[in-house]
Amino acid sequence: MTLGGFALIIVALAVLAYLTTRARAAAFGGPAGTMRSHSRPVYHGAWAAILAFVPAILVIVFWAVLGDNIVAQQTLARIPEAIRPGSGIEQQAFLNELRAVYSGALPAAFNENVAAAVPVYGELVGFWRLVIGGLALLLALIGGGYAWLNSQSEFRARTHVESFATIVLALASLVAILTTFGIVLSLLYESLEFFSRVSPFEFIFGTQWSPQTAIREDQVGSTGAFGAVPLFWGTVFIGAIIAMIVAIPLGLMSAIYLTQYAGASARRILKPLLEILAGVPTVVYGYFAALTVAPAVREFAISIGIDSASSESALAAGAVMGIMIIPFVSSMADDALSAVPGSMRDGSLAMGATPSETIKKVLVPAALPGIVGGILLAVSRAIGETMIVVMAAGQAANLTANPFESVTTVTAQIVQLLTGDQEFDSAKTLSAFALGLVLFIVTLLLNIYALAVVKRYREAYD
Repeated sequence: MTLGGFALIIVALAVLAYLTTRARAAAFGGPAGTMRSHSRPVYHGAWAAILAFVPAILVIVFWAVLGDNIVAQQTLARIPEAIRPGSGIEQQAFLNELRAVYSGALPAAFNENVAAAVPVYGELVGFWRLVIGGLALLLALIGGGYAWLNSQSEFRARTHVESFATIVLALASLVAILTTFGIVLSLLYESLEFFSRVSPFEFIFGTQWSPQTAIREDQVGSTGAFGAVPLFWGTVFIGAIIAMIVAIPLGLMSAIYLTQYAGASARRILKPLLEILAGVPTVVYGYFAALTVAPAVREFAISIGIDSASSESALAAGAVMGIMIIPFVSSMADDALSAVPGSMRDGSLAMGATPSETIKKVLVPAALPGIVGGILLAVSRAIGETMIVVMAAGQAANLTANPFESVTTVTAQIVQLLTGDQEFDSAKTLSAFALGLVLFIVTLLLNIYALAVVKRYREAYD
């Protein structure tokens, strides 16, 4: 029987423990109801199911993760030394072929030594599968039986179940926190390795970006140039300037119309249609930018006398990126405007102000912190965008303010640096981690500031 079969049996035992223990706890009250139980029967049953399921399934999960390596090492120890592979790559290739033959992915072994080891491997797999499965079933029976025997009227089953739920929730939170720390540490470690080879001053303030390193030391350009200012400027130019010029007016005006002018029926139709933009994959926006917007932008530039306009431009990528983040700005502005107390609007109208004057001088200033918070969140979303920039803005690290020229961003360069066969001990590849660290810090600070602004706004009107 496979480990999946044992897991199904454990689930069945947990359900059985739940039903039987709940039925036992339901009889605590007696026919006259003279005895009261601390916890309801459902908590007694839930505690029994937890004891029957959790320890047993943890054993199976542990073996599913680590068991194959244990069996492989035991197989190597049991086969004759004459056919035993060496260490390193040779041993890894031997084990990979052994697993493939045993699982049926390969019809036969290419290495006769592997063919001789397959029976030993299969015997160990079967043995340990029975041992682990039997141990898991035993733990399920012991846990369920213990909970059933311990289900007395004074037993605090609810307290135990709630404590278990608290532990699970704390572990879930801990996983998220540890994941964040893992991301930071991985970026920091590789970035420090990069800065040990390249000056941080050159990276942060240099204006030449050419990470292509030569193969031989005597070749020109073997040291490369890692001045990231053109990348930082391209990121700000596309994501924080051009995209925001498109997204802020359109998003804010959409929110004003939907909250102040549109009827209930129109709002029910228009708001979901607007939010569809947030669900479109970014690669679709990239195709739209590369195939439709970029050629139109170039033709427009040529028509006004700019012959040097590129077919890949910052304007095309920024405009499409702005369209993509309109729902972010609109949704946050919508919530901010809707949260302004109606008495402020009614008071303005009662004083003789027109609806447009009320919006400009009362509602928007009152909702401004929430609107600003939404804009900052949209900026952090825009500067982390990759596909649109890669497909429409190009890869040229130009330090220019001309929106019709090709520029690149931090995310686009990270994609280029880590695409294909790369050596992770070169400054070129390590520079991607330094760029990622800078991008992470910037977006983190923007998010923290935006959330602080939104929190302060909510405290004012809750």
